[in-house]
Amino acid sequence: MIAVYIGLGTNWGNRLQNIRRAVEKLREVMIVEKISSLYLTQPVEIKGGWFVNCVAMAKTEKQPLSVLKNLLQIEEEMGRIRGEKEKRTIDLDLLFYGEKIIQEKELIVPHPRAHQRRFVLVPMVEINPQFRHPLFGKSMQQLLKELKDSFEVEKIGNYPGGKNTKSG
Repeated sequence: MIAVYIGLGTNWGNRLQNIRRAVEKLREVMIVEKISSLYLTQPVEIKGGWFVNCVAMAKTEKQPLSVLKNLLQIEEEMGRIRGEKEKRTIDLDLLFYGEKIIQEKELIVPHPRAHQRRFVLVPMVEINPQFRHPLFGKSMQQLLKELKDSFEVEKIGNYPGGKNTKSG
């Protein structure tokens, strides 16, 4: 089993319910071991409303492209329209697949902008501050300390059921 980190975000509809539904669907295809707190975050590079974001750590035996396919399928089932920049019912990003570096046409892991996003680094530090970015060799904590952006990320509460809920 390999540990994967998935970024979850939503800025449209009932955002808390969207996160809950997405986690439920993730649990159908992998073992979700940790879920960070929920954060209200300022949109980056889009004009839509503020997001609710979190990061989930899960274990899977699936290959990276299979995991990506699962994430895209969940987005589609929840009404995400690819290409729609302002309204996102759910956005699921494969941030890290263990310590692997993958550079394929369909998938780049680690996520190419994970180290530049406060809304990724803050929840990553919460659930695994010592995890090292496979490309840079720096911990999530180090990357967050070095981050220069001023985008707002405010903790709004724990994920319902607690942040360290195990499931299968």
